[in-house]
Amino acid sequence: MTRRTWIAATAGTAFAQKPQPLDLPRFEPRSMLHVAETRVERARFPVIDFHTHLSWGDPKGEKADVIVPAAELLRVMDRKNIRMMVNLTGGYGKGLEACIAELSRPHSQRFLVFTMPWFAKVSEPGYAKFQADEIARAHNAGARGLKVLKSLGLVVREKGKTGKLVKVDDPRFDPMWEACGSLKMPVAIHTSDPEAFFTPIDRFNERFEELNAHPDWSFHGKDYPSDRELQEARFRVLARHPKTRFVVLHLGNSENLGYVSAAMDKYPNMWVEFGARIGELGRQPRTARKFFDRYQDRILFGTDAVPKGDEYPQQVFGEKLYEIYYRFLETEDEYFDYAPARVPPQGRWRIYGIGLPETILKKVYHDNAASLLGLPL
Repeated sequence: MTRRTWIAATAGTAFAQKPQPLDLPRFEPRSMLHVAETRVERARFPVIDFHTHLSWGDPKGEKADVIVPAAELLRVMDRKNIRMMVNLTGGYGKGLEACIAELSRPHSQRFLVFTMPWFAKVSEPGYAKFQADEIARAHNAGARGLKVLKSLGLVVREKGKTGKLVKVDDPRFDPMWEACGSLKMPVAIHTSDPEAFFTPIDRFNERFEELNAHPDWSFHGKDYPSDRELQEARFRVLARHPKTRFVVLHLGNSENLGYVSAAMDKYPNMWVEFGARIGELGRQPRTARKFFDRYQDRILFGTDAVPKGDEYPQQVFGEKLYEIYYRFLETEDEYFDYAPARVPPQGRWRIYGIGLPETILKKVYHDNAASLLGLPL
């Protein structure tokens, strides 16, 4: 008789419960760890959230709907010590002008707006010059930078029979990158997605629940390029346009900080931002802390916050979202949730704080973004 069998036999009904089936989505384990829990209600220094989505435009560039009124945003910002939000998805054309009129013009010290490329016209003759001219027009209207969605490389296709995906380093965009450089408009570029999005949705995929719920988020198979192909295409753009400042959103590849570090060392015109990626950084806290130490002058604070964005629970705008980010940066707390959702939205893990010193915190929260955007320190 084994020790386990003997214990079970002598314990009576204590071991009598039979195994019960449980659907994975219903599994909500409560940690039994007794560790420090620090609530950080306000950031230690004023914050510039470089990555928010406060509006969405339409493909025709005719309008842009601000999701939440500025007054409501400002109340949360004041409570959480957020000096400024950068709305990356300001759109283009008349929609961009409307967004600027509603957000940054009446609240110039609290909101900045970026424009976006007019991808719907990419197959039209003369697009390269048209898009460069649009950057100049957006700048004159008040846009402070350019936001490039991950759709470049993964969604935008040529019109006509081929329907091929347009590549990130397509030369038609070169005048656009150069225009941003000459106008000192930083380019916030989202390229690729988590590595799991490029692998089969099966039992080995650590984001199975997320992708099983949103199978259209998967870029596995078909004619999609690999994650590495997309990353390298973006770096070729950085190399071709050294005078243009690029902010690589989501840290580029937060699962491989060694790869990102090599790029940071190679491209001095590269900054990074970590919106919606503390779930990755916080499960490698020692490596992440070293990364923040080494590149403390080129890391920007961002959340990828989407007001009323219930579809994306890891980035729903609200006070709890910011408290989690502050806790990750300011404390050495262990094993806590990386998002305000009831069930972990990206994967079933928890994170650890990296406890940055005040000198680095001030740069990451505010000074790096202020310097890049030409704002007072």
